[in-house]
Amino acid sequence: MHQQDLRTDGQMAADTPCRVTPTQAPFRPARLRHLIRLASLGATLCLMPLTASANSAMVPGVSPTSEYQRAPLNFMEAVDAIPAHYDDVWERLRAGYQLQQDTGRPRVRKWISWYQEHPHHVERIAEQARPWIRYVTLRTEARGLPAELALLPFIESAYDPDAAHPGGATGMWQFMPRTGDAMGLTRNRWYDGRKDVLLSTDAALDYLETQGERWYDGDWELALAAYNAGAGTVNRARRRAGGDEDYWNIKLPNETMEYVPKLLALAAVIRDPEEYGLSLPKIDDRPEIAAVETGGQLDLSTAAKLAGISEDELRALNPAYKRWATTPGDSSLVIPATARDTFLSQLATLPEKARQSWASYRVKRGDTLSVIARRNGLTLSELKQKNRLSGNTIRIGQALMVPDRGASVATQLASANGEKKVRVKSGDSLSLIAARHNVSTRQLARWNKLSSADYLRPGQMLTLYSAN
Repeated sequence: MHQQDLRTDGQMAADTPCRVTPTQAPFRPARLRHLIRLASLGATLCLMPLTASANSAMVPGVSPTSEYQRAPLNFMEAVDAIPAHYDDVWERLRAGYQLQQDTGRPRVRKWISWYQEHPHHVERIAEQARPWIRYVTLRTEARGLPAELALLPFIESAYDPDAAHPGGATGMWQFMPRTGDAMGLTRNRWYDGRKDVLLSTDAALDYLETQGERWYDGDWELALAAYNAGAGTVNRARRRAGGDEDYWNIKLPNETMEYVPKLLALAAVIRDPEEYGLSLPKIDDRPEIAAVETGGQLDLSTAAKLAGISEDELRALNPAYKRWATTPGDSSLVIPATARDTFLSQLATLPEKARQSWASYRVKRGDTLSVIARRNGLTLSELKQKNRLSGNTIRIGQALMVPDRGASVATQLASANGEKKVRVKSGDSLSLIAARHNVSTRQLARWNKLSSADYLRPGQMLTLYSAN
């Protein structure tokens, strides 16, 4: 996706007639409310089978959207109550194929040959996709979208949620900062939503679906090209070719000319890996991951201990957190599905003081690392580890993470930054207001005792605190 956004702001405004925002994403409120009801009826859902047909494999009543950012958590609770219906994830993925693979086209054949010559490339990425690919495939099923879209992160990021492109594209779906902001993916000093697999997956599918419906009458090849190069680039290429030309008959940047063939070739080799000399890793059709609420800011090393896993493993599943703790206020974590019950039971008995919330401290004249460590009840090595420091040199004004020994997060924010009142304007959503004020949607909903699926009324007053 990064190529689209390497242009300057002025070029983007001129070249891209469709600036997708969360409020433009397709949304069916009644179906989302039904999803939330389903999430509390896990036992009932066990009786609701998924069929293997691409057109009928939708989870009943599920229509998620990144505008309501708690939806992925509800979705996971609902879907993971359904027993497996496939031998493995690859069979589930193939059952949802909808695109014409066009394997006879020279550009597609070229990439099929490349994958045959480099089988370990696909196998390595397939293994890296293990925690995520079932979730992403289920998300495409829930919307009735082509399951081939779940293979797009193979091409964008090698299924690495921590992937970063020198041009600024970040995360599994390679969102540029401005596009991520437009899609409601919060960024602040604690957190980068572009690296949050659950939320960025929704944002990417929203973006693709909206592009396809708005500009290309459901033509997925053109929508995919626009994901890579931008709708403005694709639309101009079609006009140069004489009008409503399809993807195969227009001239696009070289990367985009290869983008769709690369995806279609990958879908073909995954459809029949043995024919093409590949051996895909066995990934069972059952949950690999679970999403859990933290109930407040939580130190990541503490969270790892509660889940019974290493901190490295927890960080690999939660690359969106940029510091040594979750964001102030309510947050969520992704943990192995097998650790969910252990984590929740341990969290329920965790003393508040053991959460070890962290705050930012600005180095002042006369400070040394040893003095700051002693003042905050840390050893020098602990302070250096938390701040990823290899030496003892610090500079005035440098930000260091230290234990937050104050009152509750809401109280700290209120006293430090003041309570804010915000009036809802026409077209506003929780995610847009949250992004505007650099807080998360979950925090905004919690502070105002709202569900993230609640409607906002123009003129309604919301309370928020700065999370920065």
